[in-house]
Amino acid sequence: MQGNKIRNLGRRTLLALMGSAAAVSLMGPAAAQDKPTLNLFIWGQYTDADLVKKFEDQYNARVVETNYNSLGEMFAKLQAGGDRQYDIVVPTNYYVPRLVHAGLLQPLDKAKLPNMKYLMDQFVDPPFDPGNQYVAPYQWGTTGIAYDKTKIPDPPQSWAALFDPKANPNQPFSISTDPQVMLGGACAYLGKDYTCSSQEDLIAAGKELAKVKKRANFQGFMDGTPMLKALARGNIAMGVAYNGDLAFNKLEDPEGNANIAFFIPKEGGEIWLDSMGIPANAPHADLAHKWINFLLEPENGAQLSNYNNFGTPNKESVQYLDENMKDPLVLPDAETLQRLHYTPSLSGKEQQFVQQLWDSIQSR
Repeated sequence: MQGNKIRNLGRRTLLALMGSAAAVSLMGPAAAQDKPTLNLFIWGQYTDADLVKKFEDQYNARVVETNYNSLGEMFAKLQAGGDRQYDIVVPTNYYVPRLVHAGLLQPLDKAKLPNMKYLMDQFVDPPFDPGNQYVAPYQWGTTGIAYDKTKIPDPPQSWAALFDPKANPNQPFSISTDPQVMLGGACAYLGKDYTCSSQEDLIAAGKELAKVKKRANFQGFMDGTPMLKALARGNIAMGVAYNGDLAFNKLEDPEGNANIAFFIPKEGGEIWLDSMGIPANAPHADLAHKWINFLLEPENGAQLSNYNNFGTPNKESVQYLDENMKDPLVLPDAETLQRLHYTPSLSGKEQQFVQQLWDSIQSR
C-alpha cells in the first residue's frame, strides 16, 4: 500500500521514472578525485543542481545522486545494504517511524545543525519524529481538492464536494489513488477524524467510497499529476491534487490553468513533509550533517523551494521566496494549517487491513 506509493512531483516525475537507481555526479572524473563524496538517495529532480554545485564548492566535495521511484523501493534498498552506501535519504513523514524501527536511521547530531533554529513552529517536534531526533525537514505541501471554476463555480469547501452527489450532480470528477487520503477524506465527511484508524470507521468510509464509484459522473482513480492535466484539458471538473503541482502548472501555463482553483476541505486534509535523514551506517555522516545544515540556511532553503514549487519549512527563507511561492496555495495561512494532519504511519496489520479494504473498493 503506502510502501508502493509513487509521489507525483509534477515536472520531476519523468526524470524520476527515467533515473531510478542511476547515480549522477555533476563533477567530472578528474575533478572528483580525492574529494569527499556525499551519496544522496532521493526522488528524481528534487534537488536544484545550482545548490548542489554551491555545496560542492563550499565544502570541496562532490555529490553523487541516486534516485528512487517509491518509498518502498527506498526502504528495500536501505535494508539490502544501502544504509552503508548512502549518506542522505529523504523519506516522507509516515515512513520515518518505519525506518527508525528497522534500525535504518541514525540520530542527528544537533550540535552540527545550528540552522535547525530556523524551522517553522509546525515542523518542530513533529508527531512522527518527536524532538526532530532522526530527520530534518526538507520540503512540504498539502493535498486538497482542485476544480474548474467555470464548470463548478461555487463548490462547498468540504469533502462533500466529492462525496455528496448534490454538490456535483453531473460534472465529471475523479478521486485519488492514495488509500489513506481517500479513506481519511471519507471519514472526515462522515464527521470522524481525518486520521481515523479504527476498523469500524474505515469500513464506513469504504462504503462511502463505494457509493462514489457508482455515480454516473465518476471518471475513476487518478494520481495528482495526471488529474491536473485532465482538469486543464477539460476532461474532468474536479479531483484530488498536490498544491505544489498546481502551483507549478500555474507558473508554467498561467492561461491554461487560470480557471483551476484549490481548497483544503474544512473538515481537514493532509499535510506531508519530506525530511532528510542519515542512514544508520552512512559512510560520510559528518558531510551529511553539513548538507542538512547547508539546506537549512535561509537563502539556500528559499532557492530549493523556488526550484521545486513546494513549501519551505524555514521561517527565515520566506523573505527570499519568489512572489508566486508566497501565495496561500503554497504557504497556507494559520487557520488552514490547523486543519491539516500528517498521514498516520501504519503497523503491518493495519496496512494489511487498509490494503484489503482498498482492494475491495476498487474491485466493486
